[in-house]
Amino acid sequence: MPIIVNLDVMMAKRKMSLNELSEKVDLTLANLSILKTGKAKAVRFSTLEAICKALNCQPGDILEYQEEASQT
Repeated sequence: MPIIVNLDVMMAKRKMSLNELSEKVDLTLANLSILKTGKAKAVRFSTLEAICKALNCQPGDILEYQEEASQT
C-alpha cells in the first residue's frame, strides 16, 4: 500500500507507549494497533486529530505517501 503509517516512529520520539496513547485518544488498543501496523483501511479525521494532539505533531508526521514500484 502506498500510504505508510509512521505512528510507531512518532510514539518513540515522544516516548509514549501504545497503552498511554490509547488512553489519551480514547481508542481501543486493538484499533490503535491496527492503525500502527498499517493494516487499517481508513482513519477518521477526528481520530487523526486526537492522535496529532496527543503526540503534538502534524498529520504528515504520521502518514506518508510512497509510490509503489512499477511491475513490468
